[in-house]
Amino acid sequence: MQWNEQDGVRWLAAELPGATAAFSSRLGGASSGPYASLNLGLRTGDQAEAVADNRAALAKAVERDPTGVLVGAQFHGATVLQREESPDPNPWAAAGAEATPADGQATASPDLTPLVLVADCLPIALAGEGAVAMLHCGWRGLAAGIVERGASAVAAASAAIGPGIGPCCYEVGDEVRDAFAPLGDGIAAGPMLDLPEVARRLLGRAGVQRVESADLCTSCEPELFFSHRRDGARTGRQAGLVWADA
Repeated sequence: MQWNEQDGVRWLAAELPGATAAFSSRLGGASSGPYASLNLGLRTGDQAEAVADNRAALAKAVERDPTGVLVGAQFHGATVLQREESPDPNPWAAAGAEATPADGQATASPDLTPLVLVADCLPIALAGEGAVAMLHCGWRGLAAGIVERGASAVAAASAAIGPGIGPCCYEVGDEVRDAFAPLGDGIAAGPMLDLPEVARRLLGRAGVQRVESADLCTSCEPELFFSHRRDGARTGRQAGLVWADA
């Protein structure tokens, strides 16, 4: 992955076979306070006008049509929506439009851009033959099978794991570690869970053999990323997005 910047907006880009993924940072936006500055989440306490400006800035920076962004109302589940048309009105671009509950978006249309919002959970981009998906992967979604569903939806052969909370900062209880015990040793050290390693193993089980990872901890990088674990509820959201080559 490599860092790109346009008009102050910074993001990590990952090239997948037939697709491109982008993982935004918190830099280059209009928000202030705990949401400074490129907060993309409306349900955060931030000003709606600032979030709208931030969303437009990100879309412009990565050269994607905001009316073609596919986004869901995330609930830490394993639902992956497959869509070939943008909803009208579009919840990403139109204030007040309701999003369908889902933690993953998939499409075969190069005009559409699956997107998820994160603030410690992993954004995972998937690419198959002419189709892409973006997944919001916290431990609940991973345990519920979102990786398998997303990989199946696009016949994924490659993946990119964006920035998320790392094993250095992710202390969990026994019930969380037990949920991933079938993956074998090496996914936890004491109470610290390695969520990216969990994702890599689940991707491998789903038949995705080419996996690239940012290996950046959102909790450890306050200048670059929002983090719910580090900052609590008063924080913003960054995004993971992916699109198929035309």
